[in-house]
Amino acid sequence: MREPGSGTRMAMERFFTERHIRIQTGMEVGSNEAIKQSVQAGLGLGLLSRDTLELELRLNRLVILDIAEFPILRNWFVVQRKGKRLSPVAEAVQDLRECRRPKV
Repeated sequence: MREPGSGTRMAMERFFTERHIRIQTGMEVGSNEAIKQSVQAGLGLGLLSRDTLELELRLNRLVILDIAEFPILRNWFVVQRKGKRLSPVAEAVQDLRECRRPKV
């Protein structure tokens, strides 16, 4: 699992705690890449954002297990400095956040 303080670990711990499931940590690692490599090496299971698995899924190096009550959904927040002019890329993200059509 990810290291203490990781958002992924906090979401996972909250998920299992709410369901009164005790998990036993076998290994802690500090990156998503380390988790993917560990799972590919047969060291166990991992819990990662689907966004981090695109290549491995396409190459059939990893598979997503069908687990009840998964995926764990998390909120994402976008912050910006008040009064700062946004770059075109930042404006596109802002448009997505507001569910508007991105400006081109």
